[in-house]
Amino acid sequence: MAALVFDSGALIALERGDRKVAALLVAAIAGGAEAVTSCACVAEVWRDPARQARLTRALPGFRERSLDPLQARACGTLMARSATTDIADAALCRLARDGDTVLTSDPHDIARLLETAGVRACVRAV
Repeated sequence: MAALVFDSGALIALERGDRKVAALLVAAIAGGAEAVTSCACVAEVWRDPARQARLTRALPGFRERSLDPLQARACGTLMARSATTDIADAALCRLARDGDTVLTSDPHDIARLLETAGVRACVRAV
């Protein structure tokens, strides 16, 4: 089953009340898709749960994936092969699967990472 994968920018858009992103999330969940992100992306955006009410409410519905030692090394290799430097982006692309939709504020780098990883996911700018 395809997932809706959120990068840091998509999580920020959700927190800021972006209706398009919220509608995509609701539609994906209603259609049986998972909402997925990496713990690295959450770390980039998490600042004050008292002031991030939307994000605080939304995250329990996400599957958050962390980096184990093997995944961390794979992210480093992926960044080297794609000539990129963002760990959170690499971690996110390591968890994306063929057929997933990746919501991102950085479509160029995400597309480059996905292509390098050999993942055929749809990249959608937010």
